[in-house]
Amino acid sequence: LGHHGASAQGECLEGCGAVTRQPRPLVAGGEIPLHAGAAAPAPRTASGGWGQAAPASAKLWSSRGGDFSKARKRLEQRPLSIERTKGSEILFGIAPCSLALSQSRRDLFRLFLKQSSGSRRLVMSEFVLQAMARGVPVHHVKRRELDALCRGQVHQGVCLEAAPLRFKSLEEAEKPDLGDEKSANQQLLWLALEQIQDPMNLGALLRSAYFLGVDRVVTSQRNSCPLTPTVSKASSGVMEVFDVYSTDDLRSFLKTKTVEGWEVVGTVSKPEDVEDVPVISCLEFQWNKPVIIVIGSEGEGLSLETQLLCHRMLAIPPGRALHPGIESLNVSVATGILLHSICSQKLRHSD
Repeated sequence: LGHHGASAQGECLEGCGAVTRQPRPLVAGGEIPLHAGAAAPAPRTASGGWGQAAPASAKLWSSRGGDFSKARKRLEQRPLSIERTKGSEILFGIAPCSLALSQSRRDLFRLFLKQSSGSRRLVMSEFVLQAMARGVPVHHVKRRELDALCRGQVHQGVCLEAAPLRFKSLEEAEKPDLGDEKSANQQLLWLALEQIQDPMNLGALLRSAYFLGVDRVVTSQRNSCPLTPTVSKASSGVMEVFDVYSTDDLRSFLKTKTVEGWEVVGTVSKPEDVEDVPVISCLEFQWNKPVIIVIGSEGEGLSLETQLLCHRMLAIPPGRALHPGIESLNVSVATGILLHSICSQKLRHSD
C-alpha cells in the first residue's frame, strides 16, 4: 500500500540495551543486582547521611540557591541498570508477557513485576502462578527498574526476560497445521509483507491478520522489521501465539504460488499510479480461489517488480473528495479494511 504513513514510533527496538551477563541470584530483600563495579548505597547514619557527613559541596550548592537534599533524591531515583542474560530481550506489557508465559515458544529467564496493591495485586498474582508453572524466577521491583528495563515503554507493571522469537522458514509455512481440517478446495488467504519496517505497523498487521482469519503471514527478509518486543506489544501479544514466516526471495515465492493456482493480489493507495496491472475496488473483489494479498512498505508501497507479478491490484475507495496531501491510510489500517472486505466473503459462504 503505497505511501501509507508509519506510526509515530518508527524505530525497531531490540531489547532495553542493558549489559548482557549471566543472571546472579538476588541479594537479601529481593533487590536486583547492579552492574559490576556499581557502588551500593552505604548504610544510613544517625545524622541522616549515607555513611558520611554532607560534603562541603552541599553548602556551596545551598549558597547558590539550590536544594541539596532534593538534588540528591533525584540522583537516587535514577533508573538502575539490571543485568540481563546473554542473548535475551525484554518483553513488556500484560498481554505479551502473559501469552509468552502460556506458550512454549521461547526460553524464559526472569519475570519482573511492579510492587502493587489493590485490584492490581490480583493481576500480578496470576503472573506469579504462571511463572511458577513454567519454573521462571519472579522478582518484585519498583517502577523505575521496569522503566529502565524497557526503555520507558508502557509496561503496565510487567516485564519478562526471554529469548528472542525468530521467523519460521517458508518451508514450514507449506506444512498443514496439526488438526487442520481444511481441504485443498477451500478458501485460503495468505498475507505477504514487502519491507514493512515499522514495528508498530507490523504488530498491528499481525493483530488484524490473526483476528480476521488469515492463514499465514509471510514477510520479506530484506529491509523488514524483526520480531521485537515492540512488535509483540503492538500486536497485543498475537506475535506470541501466531507464527510469522519469512523468505529471502519474495518474488520467487509469489511466482511459485501462481504456478500452484493461487491468485496474487497487490494493493495500492493511488490507482492512477499503476500501469499494466488491472486495479479494482476491494468491494468488487470475488474470492473464489486461494489468494495472497501483498502489502508494500510504508513509504514506497509495492515495488514495480512485485506489482508486475500481481494478477490484480486492490484499492480502497475513499468516502469523500480528499484534500491534497491526505490521500492515503496508514498501512496497518488499510490492510485491516482490505482483509475485512475479503474475509467477510468467507463468513457469508459459511452461513
